[in-house]
Amino acid sequence: MAVVTMLCLGFTAGAEGQSAAGSPPSAPGGIPSVLDSLHQGAALEVSVLTENKARLDRQAVARLHCDYPLRTVYQTTGNDSGTVFLGLLVGKYDVEISAVGYLSAHKEIEVTGFADNLKLEVVLQRDPTAVNFDASGTADALMPAKASKETRHAVRAFKAGNFNEAQKHLESAYKLVPSNSRVNFLLGYGLFQQKRFEQAEAYLERSTALDPHNEQALALLGRLDLLRGQFDQAAVALERAVDANPDDWLSHSFLGDVYLKQKKYEKAQEHAQLALDKGKADASSSQLTLGQAEANLGHIPEAIKALQAFLQATPASPSAAQVRTFISDLEQHASSTTAAAVPALSIPASSGAPDPVLDASQPKLSVAWQPPGVDEAKPTVAADVPCPYQKVVEGVGEHVQQLADNVGRFAAIEDLLHERLDSLGNVTSRETRKFDYAANISQPKPGFLDIDEYRTERYGPVDLPDGIATSGFYGLALIFHPSMRDNYEITCEGLGEWRGQATWVMHFRQREDRPSRIGTFKVGNDWYPFKLKGRVWITADTLQIVRLESELSSPIREILSLAQHSIAEYGPVHFEKKNVDLWLPKNAEIYLELRRRRYYRRHSFDHYMLFSVDSEEKVHEAKHDLHGPGSITPRKRKRWHA
Repeated sequence: MAVVTMLCLGFTAGAEGQSAAGSPPSAPGGIPSVLDSLHQGAALEVSVLTENKARLDRQAVARLHCDYPLRTVYQTTGNDSGTVFLGLLVGKYDVEISAVGYLSAHKEIEVTGFADNLKLEVVLQRDPTAVNFDASGTADALMPAKASKETRHAVRAFKAGNFNEAQKHLESAYKLVPSNSRVNFLLGYGLFQQKRFEQAEAYLERSTALDPHNEQALALLGRLDLLRGQFDQAAVALERAVDANPDDWLSHSFLGDVYLKQKKYEKAQEHAQLALDKGKADASSSQLTLGQAEANLGHIPEAIKALQAFLQATPASPSAAQVRTFISDLEQHASSTTAAAVPALSIPASSGAPDPVLDASQPKLSVAWQPPGVDEAKPTVAADVPCPYQKVVEGVGEHVQQLADNVGRFAAIEDLLHERLDSLGNVTSRETRKFDYAANISQPKPGFLDIDEYRTERYGPVDLPDGIATSGFYGLALIFHPSMRDNYEITCEGLGEWRGQATWVMHFRQREDRPSRIGTFKVGNDWYPFKLKGRVWITADTLQIVRLESELSSPIREILSLAQHSIAEYGPVHFEKKNVDLWLPKNAEIYLELRRRRYYRRHSFDHYMLFSVDSEEKVHEAKHDLHGPGSITPRKRKRWHA
């Protein structure tokens, strides 16, 4: 996805606010047909293209911002990778285009009259630090159709930041073509992003053995070895990477780092300079490697020049203060008449995008049977794109509040798949169930939400697979309800995407100084509240939750519950007779470790209905004393099918 940021002098009220419908419909071969209708102010059509003048393969987000009067508008592009702003006032505009996997681009335009119909075409250059998923190489030529399809699904999942889904598709492809270099590389890339470095290394080494010219696999293998401190192995892999692609400035940059670690200063100088020559401004961080190499070679003026260039290009770098001190030490050394040793810079050299670093001090749970933790594998987001935190939190809060107000009329057919797993995630038993499902939410007093969920057939724990009842998937979204969200630390991680749709990615965590009201475990007659952390994907145009991933922020030792990882997906359901749209759960997955046993569950919901009952007829039979999902049998009920 891409984001379009525009700074303006002003625009009319017709362009103000949050666009819920997305971009106007396009007319063939020109400005969207809506421009033919009456509107006040000028129009700007923005088209976002790739280097080869093709349309972006992902949704774009347009942000139109005005400092005076202060207003912000968001729109999303359609299938034509374009969007149109209407009702612009006369003034100068700065347009910034950013996209995951691409470098940001800036354009300036000026509206000179209210009748202007302007067109702006912006071409994005690929981010050289990003994996080029479109570079399939010669290894795909002999790939069977099914394996190719699974690989394409995996690539789409990677672009959406869904490493768990990508892994499943790649494992299916690997069973069909275990000797395919591209499949092995993508498996290694996914494991690298999840910090499962030993497994990643095995797949990357296999990929480079199958295709010695797979430059992306070689470069990533070298980065992995550098990260793990295996400098000799890193040098070999990165040398092969630059041989395969001499114009890859990032590999030169990492190779310069490796040689600096090995105290091979002439080679470090050579490759840092090559990175700068080939990467230009994008490789500015290589000035740090170059400066250190020059200093160790005794080239003090050259070292100072490189380090000053580094500070000029990256003044906000965390290393800036230490680099300034190092420059001062070098200047004193140059003016000294004594034969003093050249000062050393005490920070590690770094180039390109930062690599993840494992926190060895934290205890780790086994991840072979469940997705990576929400703090372990972060989704890809566009670089340097400002997040409208307040607008997103307030917008999604309004929608969640609407869900809470309407969920008392929500019913569906629920399918349950339950699997018992061994320690490696292999299925040892499988059961299925089907229910009529209904839910009710009430607010007995301000700030407190009471949630009841029912199934039409009565099931106690003894009747359910392994005696476990699971529920509350739509209730997870209530974390962002205005009455609940102050109990959580919520941060915006940036602009990501989900299934090709641009999304704002938010991270949440239960505050330690606030009570946990989102849910409990019940074992026998004992209740154990739990605290959650997680991540949510929110559509950039309509500010609706499409995916929510959560897990326990800490194990519950009293019941030996070490893990509860949930993934819920939401989507719009239209009820035509009532002319209402509700965003409801479509499916949910749970990975549960309880009493030293591991389980996987998948809940699927369809055949949605709305039903209404008189307030005095709402069912109360399955309240807090419920041993499992209860039943609902209202005396009067009206239903509206989706």
